[in-house]
Amino acid sequence: MAGKLVHVKVAPKGMGLNDFVAHEEGFYADEGIEVELDWKTFRGTQSSWKKYEYFQRPQDKPYTEGGGEQVVQCACVWGTISNASAGMGRMVADCHGVSPWAIFVRPESKIRRPEDLKDVPIAVGMRAGSHFNVPFRLEKYLPLEHIKTANVGGFGARLAALLNKEIEAASLLPPQIDMAKQLGLREIIADEFHTLWWVPESAPKTEVRAYLRALDRAERVLEADLPKYLPLWKHCVPPEFQNQTWDYGHFSRGERFVYEPIPRAEFEEVFEQVRRWGLDQHLKERSFENLIYRAS
Repeated sequence: MAGKLVHVKVAPKGMGLNDFVAHEEGFYADEGIEVELDWKTFRGTQSSWKKYEYFQRPQDKPYTEGGGEQVVQCACVWGTISNASAGMGRMVADCHGVSPWAIFVRPESKIRRPEDLKDVPIAVGMRAGSHFNVPFRLEKYLPLEHIKTANVGGFGARLAALLNKEIEAASLLPPQIDMAKQLGLREIIADEFHTLWWVPESAPKTEVRAYLRALDRAERVLEADLPKYLPLWKHCVPPEFQNQTWDYGHFSRGERFVYEPIPRAEFEEVFEQVRRWGLDQHLKERSFENLIYRAS
């Protein structure tokens, strides 16, 4: 595409490879955009959040500091809708992601079944995918009052807390799931969940559409030749784990990009679940039409 590329800032979440594949293959430039990866926000979301309240987390700051910086982000379906409802951006209605999730323990742990997690604090990043997945998945096995979480923060912090024996169990996402397996940790329960992108309400639609098209192109080449791109997981390993040797060839592919909206019923379910879990303190707007951003 001729002419000057339009600058777009993106904070990758590190649960999938699409952002890095699109950059590697020049798909962003083909769509007329120059994507700046916001490594500061990304590394912040991997680190500890123990000292942060809601609205102070690394992923919140583009909306709560600096006058509403134009940053494209993505998180679990519950987190994105809750963030939008709390006034931090709008959820992109055009697409979604599908990501693995799991809870791991150390190999010597006596915990072997989901039922064994009764009253056991599980390391999570509060009000994010690692957190919301815990009650959503474990309630099939345990009463809600016996499902406990501990606010540790991002995936680097959660995996480190598990390895350092600060916590008995940890809720993990890609690629730390594969990292945990290579480290010999034991998986207790695994499933998948949806993710949603969110943007400032004022984000230019032409730029967001171009970004989503690039992610969709990346999805197609990942499906065609996954082994070629698995080494790109190196971008997602947090600093405290970069001195270890990882066999990226045996990592899974992580989050998948789906260029279709989530079912409307899932949107309604989010508010009901978040209310049941007692995590609705910051919800304000609940109208689907008022919370969505349509790039198309």
